[in-house]
Amino acid sequence: MNKDLLQADSALHTEQDSDFSKIIDAGLSRRRFMQGGATAMGLFLAANPLTQAVAATTHPQSKLLGFKKIPASTADTFVVPEGYVAKPLISWGDPILKGAPAFNESGNQPASAQAGQFGDNTDGMSLFPLSEDRALLAVNNEYTNYKLLFSHKGEAMTAEDVKKAQAAVGISVFEIKRTADGWEYSKESDYNRRITANTEMMLTGPAAGHDLLKTSVDTTGKKVLGTFNNCANGETPWGTYLTCEENFNGFFAKPGAEQSGHEKRYGLKNDSEYQWFRFDDRFDINKEPNEPNRHGWVVEIDPMDPASTPLKRTALGRFKHENAAVIVADNGHVVVYLGDDERGEHLYKFVSKNKYNAADKAANRNLLEEGTLYVSRFSAKPGEVRGTGEWIELTYGKNGLTEENGFSSQAEVLIFAREAASVVGATTMDRPEWVAVNHKTKTVCCTLTNNKYRGKKDNQPVEGPNPRANNKYGQIVRWNETNGDNSATTFKWDLFLVAGNPTVHKDFYAGSANISDENMFNSPDGLGFDKAGRLWILTDGKYSNEGDFAGMGNNQMLCADPETGEVRRFATGPIACEITGLTFSPDQRTVFVGVQHPGEDDKPSHFPAGGNSKPRSTIMAIQRKDGGIIGA
Repeated sequence: MNKDLLQADSALHTEQDSDFSKIIDAGLSRRRFMQGGATAMGLFLAANPLTQAVAATTHPQSKLLGFKKIPASTADTFVVPEGYVAKPLISWGDPILKGAPAFNESGNQPASAQAGQFGDNTDGMSLFPLSEDRALLAVNNEYTNYKLLFSHKGEAMTAEDVKKAQAAVGISVFEIKRTADGWEYSKESDYNRRITANTEMMLTGPAAGHDLLKTSVDTTGKKVLGTFNNCANGETPWGTYLTCEENFNGFFAKPGAEQSGHEKRYGLKNDSEYQWFRFDDRFDINKEPNEPNRHGWVVEIDPMDPASTPLKRTALGRFKHENAAVIVADNGHVVVYLGDDERGEHLYKFVSKNKYNAADKAANRNLLEEGTLYVSRFSAKPGEVRGTGEWIELTYGKNGLTEENGFSSQAEVLIFAREAASVVGATTMDRPEWVAVNHKTKTVCCTLTNNKYRGKKDNQPVEGPNPRANNKYGQIVRWNETNGDNSATTFKWDLFLVAGNPTVHKDFYAGSANISDENMFNSPDGLGFDKAGRLWILTDGKYSNEGDFAGMGNNQMLCADPETGEVRRFATGPIACEITGLTFSPDQRTVFVGVQHPGEDDKPSHFPAGGNSKPRSTIMAIQRKDGGIIGA
């Protein structure tokens, strides 16, 4: 960084520190904390020792967290608390379709082998019970690491190699069974299925059939091949799986040509490290300019029917979807919360037009076909880390979404939802990732992972739920809709926690009062409530264990009590991994967690097999040795 930039950065931090000190001085009275009760603990950032002292006097003991916290780790293993055991359930390359071969470390297996094997880089997942001891897991396979997938490490790509890479991404659906030794996957169940970048799908909803979705191969604008870069997920009350297309842009390229404004907003570039465009014309934007518009959606899949066609639900908008958190509002409308995972993008909500009917499963199958998409705007008094908010309707003809502003139909509003959100004045967020809904309290939480542009780019000011410039650590925002109605258009919000490093910083980069040297972490990503209301937090952060991240170790899984604000570290992953993907068995006695990209960038991991083995993304099954409830 040059001298001018260093001086500018220093001035920015000095100004921000001064403003924040005023906030703390104004808000940190013992009376204020006592009036707010336990909830207040997560609302104030730790700018000085006073916050820690007040927190210690007002934190009631957690009744939800019943496990012994574990320390940070830099070991190449998966660590769980005393009294727990974690076992690999399935790893990248394990066969799940009949006749598929076993994994071979050489990197020379053909595309046909990968098409029958568990995909790479496990991410979001959901469990669908078949009986007390049988279930299906639907799992996202986000992307693949060419250094591991190919013996040539991606340096001599061929058309066959591209087919193999396309077979390594998408979704894996497979049966699992409970045995005397724990859960195991069934290698040749009739339910097992791979959905890849070449699986036929249907576009549905308001944008389906629009000219912007038509290609030379599909003149209807309704039939599309494949899904890829599937990040997180959701599940519906009627038993379907929602998989979310995130960084789809990275698979496309527009060689030698300038990007349009729409293409720039969605991150489309001249080249792609995956190189699909060199061998598959639909990923060359010069040849198929509308193909990128057919990706970036939420896809609904019926895991119980291996022959069913996945449906891309355009009513939920097109952007870099992280996950899809579903709840049925008290009035019967289905509500889906959606984050757009990019710095300075937005947080959305979809409310179905029709109502859920618990007595008629078939009638619910098209509830995501029609409805209203909203985007959030957060408000707060200067310096406050709590406030109010509103959901702004993204409907053609309303709130400036008109031809004068570049929209000629509802289809265009949905295809270019990011630009629509900007037009209506939505709040830019610090990478809104997973959203989780507590079905007991109706409270909603969202991880805001990090944002190096906060306070530096004009459209990303330091304010409201994004209170720190150059946000390296991330935070979790939570809100309650007005009158407990998840379909409402207004809400109240606060910050549940602000991640940080109190061993390095003494200002607000130390984190909130519920963060200490014993549970610190950075970049909260995955998020989910269990049936008892515990909030589980998964991280995808810096694991250098140096500088701003000293003492944080490898990525981890934590558990929080939403009432007291207490946070405990529950698990740590192997070297250079991300901990992502979270689902529970119906009895809450097993939690399934994903270990993604161990050993990325040639880091020295050999997880899970050890020795000199090739590192492989893996789903871990965690249980208590006494068979009890996870976390209790």
